[in-house]
Amino acid sequence: MNIQTSHKISKRLSLAEIRQYYPNQWVLVIEPKLDDDLNLIDGEVVYHTSDKEDLYNHLHLSGEHSSALEYTGDDGEVGLLI
Repeated sequence: MNIQTSHKISKRLSLAEIRQYYPNQWVLVIEPKLDDDLNLIDGEVVYHTSDKEDLYNHLHLSGEHSSALEYTGDDGEVGLLI
């Protein structure tokens, strides 16, 4: 299992940047900006991992911030807003 972690990045990243920096990863994004269809536009990554279950175990890292989960790969996985 390939698990990687990340501390909060001090700047907002666009979805394209998140996909570039964290390919094929589940990312926990705080203060997400969403479009009208609830697709992620940008936000701050606080955690990333290749294991979805591991990401669920780290949801507490979002604190009281609104957050979103996003998968950056192309295998049909879908993110969600929490």
